[in-house]
Amino acid sequence: FARMFVQVCLYFYCKCLWRCLKFVVRKLTGRCELQRICYSTKPGAARTMKIEASLKGSKSKRLQTSVSVHPDAIEKTIDDIMELKRINPDINPQLGVSLQACLLQIVGYRNLIAEVEKLRREPYDSENPQHEEMLLKLWKCLKPNSPLKARISKQWCEIGFQGDDPKTDFRGMGLLGLYNLVYFAEWDTEVAQQVLSDSLQPKYREVTKKELSQLSKAEWEKKKFDKAIGYSFAIVGINITDLAYNLLVSGALKTHFYNVAPEAPTLTHFQQTFCYLMHEFHKFWIEEDPLDIMEFNRVREKFHKRILKQLQNPEMALCPHFAASESLINM
Repeated sequence: FARMFVQVCLYFYCKCLWRCLKFVVRKLTGRCELQRICYSTKPGAARTMKIEASLKGSKSKRLQTSVSVHPDAIEKTIDDIMELKRINPDINPQLGVSLQACLLQIVGYRNLIAEVEKLRREPYDSENPQHEEMLLKLWKCLKPNSPLKARISKQWCEIGFQGDDPKTDFRGMGLLGLYNLVYFAEWDTEVAQQVLSDSLQPKYREVTKKELSQLSKAEWEKKKFDKAIGYSFAIVGINITDLAYNLLVSGALKTHFYNVAPEAPTLTHFQQTFCYLMHEFHKFWIEEDPLDIMEFNRVREKFHKRILKQLQNPEMALCPHFAASESLINM
């Protein structure tokens, strides 16, 4: 109880002290915190995240709620902020522009989470023609020279589904998993096909003398090639969708999106990020050289931590060096 009491007192002391310091700095500089951030921090994640923290931490309810307004209300919200902070827009024209760009990103990120969540919650419906069309499109993009013989077929295993009917594999991520796989296969086709091809290739594994002494010739031949480079392409794609989703919802992707999206990040930005993660995970898997698919969770967790560490850098933008996001290079 004593420790909790001390922590509460310390919290309120620091909060009051911080507000006092902000008041003093404003009097000395003639600028509020929002002005200081916009004038001293270059555009990108560093600025937007500071603006977001400042608005959320404000004692004014109007400022706190400004990060969750409708996109159409952003201009009016900027006017309200300027009025509340007693900032003359004629003397500070650039401030309004900077705040608008930041709010578009902040509000856009919240809306993107809602859009992604809606797709994730929508189950795959084999009775829905649009869902079926997307699934068949995935096959055509990945296997253009191998016609699908039937809708229910063991051929689906060739692109990494677990059974004859892929619809059961989308349960965890709903339509979001299918949307991402189709986007990857359609817009980054060459890489997607190469990753699929790699995942199907056998990988030679050295057999120790001890193992050799315990195996028959037939068993040795089987053992020698029983490890794959890889994994089931489609299943891993759905799993990486889950990873991207968690990065988005946790806020970790703010660094990336605030650096690459000049205004509101969109579903396309999220899908481009998925393409990047698929590409990078494939390389990471090969670098890790796991014995078999049973090590997938270990490798995935290590990859997750690596991406999180990269995103802790406010200057970070997940490198758009894959075909699906070449347009981001000039943003």
